[in-house]
Amino acid sequence: MKRRIVLVDDHELVRAGVRSALGDRVEVVGEASDVASAIRVINETQPEVVLLDVHLPGGNGPAVIHGLPDTSARFLALSVSDAAEDVIEVIRAGARGYVTKAISAEELLAAIERVASGDAVFSPRLAGFVLDAFASQPQAAAPDPELQELTLREREVLRLLARGYAYKEIASRLSISVKTVESHASAVLRKLQLSNRRELSQWAAHRRLI
Repeated sequence: MKRRIVLVDDHELVRAGVRSALGDRVEVVGEASDVASAIRVINETQPEVVLLDVHLPGGNGPAVIHGLPDTSARFLALSVSDAAEDVIEVIRAGARGYVTKAISAEELLAAIERVASGDAVFSPRLAGFVLDAFASQPQAAAPDPELQELTLREREVLRLLARGYAYKEIASRLSISVKTVESHASAVLRKLQLSNRRELSQWAAHRRLI
């Protein structure tokens, strides 16, 4: 029986490529390009597995998962990013696995089947991130009070700023205006009581956010 899946990625060519690679071995019951449409499509179609990009217009992969607390769908992150914080954040949100877009079609099909069956699936290097993250936290860590002051969008801008992206690049990645990026950047610096991007990068690195 074909697994019923939804594709969530903001790039139409990526979704088309995944559909083509998987062929008729799965049933693609829906597609979405941002957080709001993903929540709507998943609610309407009730797939078994959602292939979920971690960076989306209107939020991120975890925002999709949090927006569907009652769904029976299982989430498999499929992203170009192999950054530890992206992997850990989406797994903590409830995803059952995380693979990169370098994966082959056969490997992706196997990952979909395993996630649909209730298993957890990770690309080998990414599994190490998850194991290290949870092994280093034998008890629940208290939320970072400074990070909790930031909105979800401000956290996304913070990470990209700390990695050295220019305002224009951040605007393109998040599908927002440069002026909005500048506004978020100012809010981040104000809330964290930092003076410049160098201090911001040091702050983020100390908390392993980059």
